[in-house]
Amino acid sequence: MEQAEAALVEHYPRLVRLGYLVLPPSLGRNRRVLTAHALTQRALPRGRAAGAGEEAAVPGQGGGPQGPGGDPGYAYVRLRVLRGALRAGLPLWRFAWPRRAQLPPLLPQVWGLRLFPRSGGADELALDQALSTLSAPARAAFVLRGLERLPDAEVRRLLDAAGVDDPDAALEEADDIESPPALLRSPEFDPCSLQARPTDLMRRRQHGRAALAGIAAVVVCGALLGLPGDGWGPDGAAAPPYAKNPAGEAALDPGRLTTVPATAWKTAARTDFSVWPARGSLTDDEELLRRALAVWARPGESVQVSATPGTPSGAPPGPAQLLYAGEVGQARVVLLYDGLRVVRYAEPREGEGGVALDFARVDGADAATSGAIVVSRLNGNVRYLTAPWVTGTAVRDLLKPDAGPKALSVDADGVTDPLASPVREGECRTVNTLELRDATATRLHADLGELTPAQLTWGRPESPREVSTAKARASWSGTACLLSAVGAGGVRTVNSWPYSYQQLPEANGTATWMCTRADTWRGTGSRTLAQFHPPGSESGAIAAKAEDSPACGARSARVLAGVLWKSSGGSWYVLAAGSKDVVSVTATGGVKGTAQGNVLATPAKQGAQAELEGRLADGTEVSGLR
Repeated sequence: MEQAEAALVEHYPRLVRLGYLVLPPSLGRNRRVLTAHALTQRALPRGRAAGAGEEAAVPGQGGGPQGPGGDPGYAYVRLRVLRGALRAGLPLWRFAWPRRAQLPPLLPQVWGLRLFPRSGGADELALDQALSTLSAPARAAFVLRGLERLPDAEVRRLLDAAGVDDPDAALEEADDIESPPALLRSPEFDPCSLQARPTDLMRRRQHGRAALAGIAAVVVCGALLGLPGDGWGPDGAAAPPYAKNPAGEAALDPGRLTTVPATAWKTAARTDFSVWPARGSLTDDEELLRRALAVWARPGESVQVSATPGTPSGAPPGPAQLLYAGEVGQARVVLLYDGLRVVRYAEPREGEGGVALDFARVDGADAATSGAIVVSRLNGNVRYLTAPWVTGTAVRDLLKPDAGPKALSVDADGVTDPLASPVREGECRTVNTLELRDATATRLHADLGELTPAQLTWGRPESPREVSTAKARASWSGTACLLSAVGAGGVRTVNSWPYSYQQLPEANGTATWMCTRADTWRGTGSRTLAQFHPPGSESGAIAAKAEDSPACGARSARVLAGVLWKSSGGSWYVLAAGSKDVVSVTATGGVKGTAQGNVLATPAKQGAQAELEGRLADGTEVSGLR
């Protein structure tokens, strides 16, 4: 016992490296490190001396090679480490108790960190990959040859003592590796010189919250069960944790999904997503629908979940409405609606791949804002499922207001052909929008990277109009490239409004001031942009922007903004413009000036900054948008 203990202390790094190399690579580097340390620390016998059988099993007691210095204590603990590492790679059997080495080690344990050896070079990586292709006995044979420098006869005896059925076959298999054995001494395979990295922090937080919730539930259940009487009474406010939830079960049953007749929208009191019929070639595929509902209720770790701001991503409260189930490109897509949200589930048609689950809030929708849903977005292209009342679809490029619409085909289920999304990086050369026609209006919708496209409107915020005239399209052409600046917030509508015109100093022409406002489905989080359009410019420059501001909206149409502008003659001016109800504008700070009316132009220096204040006819002050 004393010899084994001394050998273990002296040669601990060598023994841990041996166990690490023999352990199956399928365990992962972190678990291999911890298991190798556990096997080495358990290599000492429980008693003060090794049993007669164990001592007799140590090869080389007759004078052969025994390890460093021919120490029999080292040979003894080496055999026990080797035997444990080989057992750890054995498969688990259904009707057999697992051996201790096959289970994750109780000790050592490191909470919140993952440990692994330092990375080596290409040669070490090639050797590690080659070792992973070998069986456990062959891997042990190669490691004993290279790390322990044992001859084949000694390796054969040691493998036999460790319980290997055919040591000769293991040696022959180990001959297939051509990498030099000296690489086994590389830091790549040193489980005593480690790097530490954190585990998945988000998952840890989720598990921590789940554990706290579980503990709280256990405490509450224990308190209720300890009450006198029948415990869970028939009039109790909550069901026991093992009781079934009828509403939850109904929500996961594809047979309980709501479907709407194809012509229901024609006689319905309202026109929104609730009157969309169920369409698509897979509406009867119960297995697909069951998977979609199960992922909605309990998305796994591999599911890519997205939700627009303010949209809950929890399970359905009850049976949802089926809008679409079919194949779109290389995916199977299911669209569902629960009265508050539209949910898109997508899975690959063939093989294994990523599953996506997207949520978008759509409460309060009407015919104008429920005209289409995105069913596919791939390689910069988007495809829509259109509403049943849509009679025509086309594509309009906002940057070409004088060009006519391009036809966009729609299949029998209402799914459009792909069209390029306006949400793109780089130069703004085309801004394609979806034009939808029905019996009452022609409307434009823009994809802003969300599940529902945003409706585009034009005109004063109190009474916006559809972008269906040449004047409205010409006005939108200068704002089109700024659409991406108001997206990704659960946008419902985007309105653009030329709120003022200004004669520029030094006869530089007339500038147009535009205000663009994006309102969201949730009511908050609106984004407002004031733009300055000098004459001859194809697109405007953002003069000011704000979030959650009433400016330029239906509740408060007034707006005031300014820019520092350089004339064609090289002079600098502070320009400002307010909506028509502004009767005076004042600039303070780095530039001082006052003008009657809703526009101001005052000389300034390059880089000057000014504060703007406007005043209404009743004396109300209006601050500059920022």
